Amino acid sequence: MTEREFAVSVVRQLQDAGFEALWAGGCVRDELLGLAPKDYDVASSARPEQVQALFRRTIAIGESFGVVEVLGPKVAGQHLKVQVATFRNDGAYSDGRRPEQVVFSSAQEDAQRRDFTINGMFFDPIGGHLHDFVGGRDDLHARILRAIGEPNLRFQEDKLRLLRAVRIATRFELAIESATESAIRAMADQLPVVSAERIAEELRQLLVHPRRVRGLNLLMDLGLAQAVLPELVLMKGLPQGPPSQPTGDLWDHAMRVMDGLGDHPSFPLAFGTLLHDVGKPGTFARTGDRLTFYHHEHLGARMADEICLRLKLSNSERVCIVWLVEKHQYLADAERMKPSKLKPMLIHSGIHELLVLHRADALATGKDVEHVEFCERLLRESDPSELNPAVLITGNDLLAMGITQGPRYKQILDAVREAQLDGTMTTPAEALALARRMAGV
Repeated sequence: MTEREFAVSVVRQLQDAGFEALWAGGCVRDELLGLAPKDYDVASSARPEQVQALFRRTIAIGESFGVVEVLGPKVAGQHLKVQVATFRNDGAYSDGRRPEQVVFSSAQEDAQRRDFTINGMFFDPIGGHLHDFVGGRDDLHARILRAIGEPNLRFQEDKLRLLRAVRIATRFELAIESATESAIRAMADQLPVVSAERIAEELRQLLVHPRRVRGLNLLMDLGLAQAVLPELVLMKGLPQGPPSQPTGDLWDHAMRVMDGLGDHPSFPLAFGTLLHDVGKPGTFARTGDRLTFYHHEHLGARMADEICLRLKLSNSERVCIVWLVEKHQYLADAERMKPSKLKPMLIHSGIHELLVLHRADALATGKDVEHVEFCERLLRESDPSELNPAVLITGNDLLAMGITQGPRYKQILDAVREAQLDGTMTTPAEALALARRMAGV
């Protein structure tokens, strides 16, 4: 059984029991666009307790809001599932996210509480009828994103809708209707009341989309970037390239690099790329006919770390993003680097994503990509033991020589490893001799 077939069966079982039941929201939109929905939601006149009595396996995930998850058979080790929500009206949204109370209602009233017209339609998969109380089908055909009813009220209910509007407009290539756009601009500075985790999830989806550049420009133009990533706004208007041959501002450059990541970058790669030059506004200087940004990668890495912490990203995401920002120029001279400097980079778990960033950055500024191709060739043709040979000595060897742990301890191990990677030392005996000389024993 497919997820779609299970979603049909849930509607059928509800209807056979005498309840009104319809597919609702995004799955209807996607079906009209000929896309495979990520999941199916059902809206019904059945109350939560009636849904639970009708189906054998259910989970009450939002019973006070009338939402019950119905579990189906396992496919590939996972239960098929469909959320069934009772038609409802929402009360006031004092926290900018959830209504204080809900009143169970009809399909037509339920449609009025939803965010955008293209997400406010219902479909009966048994009878094959579309129920469109908000003009969603016309807006979908016209490629327009329009808030249902009064835009300010819809956004006041859940401020995350301000950001979701950009993601949806980007994903489906929609123009934002003028009143909806005006409301977003007017309320953009209220977005930070939304939890960092919810904002981060919208950014995850936006940044990995093939049309991410359009979405980012919308964020900037609508004032949403100022609200959640104010560091990016400083890129606007900052010159990029020599004064005699300007190549647009830093924001334009960042967008060209983002565009060069391909269709499906990981979120850490996309976010690291977006932030790779975030340190430039703070290091900008003009020397004669040159613009300089000395050490911007180090400032940028610190700023990226603060941004990741602010958005409450996972530790693994944060470490990867910060590393990409700090190292986004590191391989520019790869062909002339000492092996002891290059090899540790080539064996890093993030090397392939770093090379994608290096390539996109070079192409965005009209430079060649020989350094990227050189590294890729080394990765293809080198034996792993050549790039990352077994260590010649360990800390235990130093302890056996009477060298206690401390700063000198690490310096000796680092010096031995550097000599080994450079090929000037190949045996444990040579390594121990160097350790004795450095330790004076």
